[in-house]
Amino acid sequence: MEKRFLIVGLGLLGGRYAMGLARAGFAVDGADTDPAAVAYALEKGYIRQGRCGDHADLARAADVVILALYPAAQLKWAKTYGPVLKPGCLITDVAGVKRGIIEPVQQALGNKVEFIACHPMAGKEVSGIRNSHLVEFTPANFIITPTSRNTPEGIAFAKRLAAALGFAHVSVLTPEEHDRMIGYVSQLTHAIAVSLMCASDNGHLNEYTGDSFRDLTRIARINPTMWSELFLRNRDNLTAEIDQFTAALTQLRGYLEAGDAAGLEAMFRLSSQRRAAFDKKPEV
Repeated sequence: MEKRFLIVGLGLLGGRYAMGLARAGFAVDGADTDPAAVAYALEKGYIRQGRCGDHADLARAADVVILALYPAAQLKWAKTYGPVLKPGCLITDVAGVKRGIIEPVQQALGNKVEFIACHPMAGKEVSGIRNSHLVEFTPANFIITPTSRNTPEGIAFAKRLAAALGFAHVSVLTPEEHDRMIGYVSQLTHAIAVSLMCASDNGHLNEYTGDSFRDLTRIARINPTMWSELFLRNRDNLTAEIDQFTAALTQLRGYLEAGDAAGLEAMFRLSSQRRAAFDKKPEV
């Protein structure tokens, strides 16, 4: 995979991609709207060249472009820089939702290049390139979401990219399957954590809470701009998951009201069984 990479968006994941690819020996350039992020990436040796603002020269020279941007920003970038990309250029992303963004980006980029959408499931509750070293790819899942416009070569490249970055487990899902899954395993969990923190205005929680509360609410420290966009772009799946979760919580509440120990214990056993199944490592 001797290619020249351009990473657009040198934040948490973009910075981690840059760090990982540079350490693996690849030629990496970078672009970001924040001069400090570009300067940091250059200082650390994550990128060879950096641009703040217009980066048509880097886009023109790139063999691979990684869009570490919010979904709406991806489309804006595709419309602006798609015309300067070289034929055969491969473009991928890191966005947390896929429907409603893949097709418009593909159309904006045109037929001379290939956009293969991906989602590294490796976010953190912190942000910014200065925290990118905290991101661990090895235990994380990497999801490829091809469409009918993708080629076998493009999918194979995405798998090689995941391997180069150190991901141990790679899955291939349709955009629809991805967004249904992400509505449950990621967006619902964030919605629960946010709701839990918003349910009680108590400034002394740190004085008497234990690890269970800390673990459950870790992801409540959330990027408001990014997550509001992700929630709204996947609102149908997320609202369905909220309804399903509400039904389970209502069932538990009913057992409490009725003093039904057997009902509670049955839920607890089911929860324990499903958590045990989740804890099993996936086959690589």
